[in-house]
Amino acid sequence: MGKPTGFIDYKRQELELRLPKERMQDWQEIKPSSIGEQDFIRQQAARCMNCGIPFCQSGIILENNLSGCPLHNLMPEFNDLVYQGLDFFAYNRLIATNNFPEFTSHVCPAPCEGACSAGLATSPVCIKNIEQYIIETAFAKGYVEPEIPEKRSDKKIAVIGSGPAGLSCADQLNRAGHNVTIYERADRPGGLLMYGIPNMKLGKDIVTRRIAMLKKAGIKFKLNSEVGYKISSETLSKQFDAIVLCTGSTVPRDLPIPGRNLKGIYFAKDYLESATKTLLGDTLDEHTIISARDKDVVVIGGGDTGTDCVATAIRQGCKSIKQIEIMPCLPHSRQKNNPWPQMPRTFKTDYGQEEAFELYHQDPREYCIMSKEFVGKNGHITKLRCCQVQWKQRSGRQVPVEISDTEQLLPAQLVILAMGFTGCESILFDEFKFAKSPTNTIATDQNNYMTSIPGIFAAGDSRRGQSLVVWAIAEGRAAAKAVNVYLQTK
Repeated sequence: MGKPTGFIDYKRQELELRLPKERMQDWQEIKPSSIGEQDFIRQQAARCMNCGIPFCQSGIILENNLSGCPLHNLMPEFNDLVYQGLDFFAYNRLIATNNFPEFTSHVCPAPCEGACSAGLATSPVCIKNIEQYIIETAFAKGYVEPEIPEKRSDKKIAVIGSGPAGLSCADQLNRAGHNVTIYERADRPGGLLMYGIPNMKLGKDIVTRRIAMLKKAGIKFKLNSEVGYKISSETLSKQFDAIVLCTGSTVPRDLPIPGRNLKGIYFAKDYLESATKTLLGDTLDEHTIISARDKDVVVIGGGDTGTDCVATAIRQGCKSIKQIEIMPCLPHSRQKNNPWPQMPRTFKTDYGQEEAFELYHQDPREYCIMSKEFVGKNGHITKLRCCQVQWKQRSGRQVPVEISDTEQLLPAQLVILAMGFTGCESILFDEFKFAKSPTNTIATDQNNYMTSIPGIFAAGDSRRGQSLVVWAIAEGRAAAKAVNVYLQTK
């Protein structure tokens, strides 16, 4: 373990983000590099006690809430190796369970830290910072190399989708010696890593760096190749021994209230994709470019994607920004129904809100706000009619009830809908004819990730619904294992 008295001697300290006043002027990452912070990181790693039962790596569901890392990362082991200055061995411990630590160390909400035993006595170990240090140091020192198999099999696998689930599945199958081709409908690989998460949160150079490594390892990428349009399921089935669908949960939740047909109302995924493509130098037509410049912007949805939209609108030069959420504000500390080692459901101020406060001197968020009508002029959104609600028990469940005399009109020339996703696109089920789950995802066997059609598998959000990047990577790895077993029978 680390230093025997580490969690007593050292307080938890995280690497400080770039100051809001500075970072909101550009699109560069909000995180500073951790490579030159060896002493700081080693001191923080010393706080890990390698406790008797490391809940940090459990990755289990306790009363419908995640506890620990779904990848079962070996945190106590790599923390100790970092503390001892053995960065190469720490890297090898980290990649034993995680294909892409550079992604998780940037965008994962760190359920491992929520389950850290040190958090019971003081504060949890800052595992996420340590993970970032390990992988960035590994890249800087040349430890990261393409995983080229010594021998290739004669089996060919098609992976549909190049998000975190698809990439991890392809990586594992390629390491096993199979011939893997990834089909991606977008013009760049990476899925949500490329277009669903803005550059200041996950630099696109980080994504392209890993894609280049996977290509060197022998994985083939076919872009602009959407199944059902550019290529049929029948063609894939003839060409490949197995197919793995990692297409994500991509149907955004809509808000069908009066005025929904007005211009200026967009889904978050389209808005963020437009912003990233513009940043990367793509030339977009007037129908695909979405800008917040000089506009009053309302983001509907209080999650991480909503925060990304707030931060993006600020960088585009919005006139004002408001983020509304129909749910109540989360508590500032753990409640009795959310005990350790569950992932804490507590209030946090993320980078987008920090920047909005710096710019407008107030938190952009308002809670228990229900949208009632989009109001427009000449076919374009100008205002959002909304009201405050109170959550009450009705017919055995909580429902929002309007509070009288609280209706207001928010100025809005741009509205972003960031309310999550509702499952897979219908074209998948029309094309493959496999079974659908009650939640509009691809139904699979729980044990082997296979759909109702033999030889066709599913993993990630397309199987489990909208979830975390770390879950997607875990699903991709597990599906690859199931495919490998299946191929041994062919």
